[in-house]
Amino acid sequence: MVLTLVLGGCASADPFRAARRVYIETARGPLEVFDDGPSDGPALVLLPSLGRGAQDFDDLTSRLTDAGYRVIRPQPRGIGASRPYDFAPNLSDLAEDVLIAVQQINLGSFVVVGHAFGNRVARMIATQSPERTRALILLAAGGKVAMEPQIEQALVRSFDLSLPDDVRMAYVQQAFFAPGNDPEVWRTGWFPSVAEMQIGATQRTPVEDWWLAGNLPVLVVQPLQDVLAPPENAEILSREGGERVRVAYIERAGHALLPEQPQRIAGTILRYLQDIGF
Repeated sequence: MVLTLVLGGCASADPFRAARRVYIETARGPLEVFDDGPSDGPALVLLPSLGRGAQDFDDLTSRLTDAGYRVIRPQPRGIGASRPYDFAPNLSDLAEDVLIAVQQINLGSFVVVGHAFGNRVARMIATQSPERTRALILLAAGGKVAMEPQIEQALVRSFDLSLPDDVRMAYVQQAFFAPGNDPEVWRTGWFPSVAEMQIGATQRTPVEDWWLAGNLPVLVVQPLQDVLAPPENAEILSREGGERVRVAYIERAGHALLPEQPQRIAGTILRYLQDIGF
């Protein structure tokens, strides 16, 4: 069963531009999905970073819907109305939930945009359902080249909500943002239990199961100051994936990427979609 609520005061003026929240019943419990833009527009499915929710894409969603795209944002389980798993999932389980969501809202072919951790789920979706997936856009895509130990420590402490706020934000700056960029926009929106679940799902899934994203077209949007997913990851994927993999490097951006260079990210995505005729 799918229940749709239309939100926002602009609904009567322009119903296609109003945010719609879709609640999908599954065997694993409900999933909450944000559905924006024209209902008949070409569809993009956006998957957020580790332990963070669909709201991270608010700005990008606005820019994409302005260009005529329909944007689907499933909330990870454990955030909003998406019920947490009652078992230890792997990446295949997370991908299956996204595929259930897009099937329930009757999407045809779609492009998946995965940010950071979301890129792993995106590549698993491509592996499991290549016939539905038109292409992948991977923002800050890691997986093979490890971060430095002090950066891993900063990542862990970014999710430690018991720390004094200024101390924790210093770790957020170190792990997620390029030098000189303000991390204030990511002061909130952290879900430690969701991050723990997602890290476990990654650990339970061999890298080779998802790394190459099947045989689909891929754009890697690689921030040059990313210390969590170093640029060498993009270089390896490009080398191993061949001509179907493109890489766009973004200066003055770290792993957070979206709030650091919003206009450049949106422009890069829109140019790629135009190039592939989507």
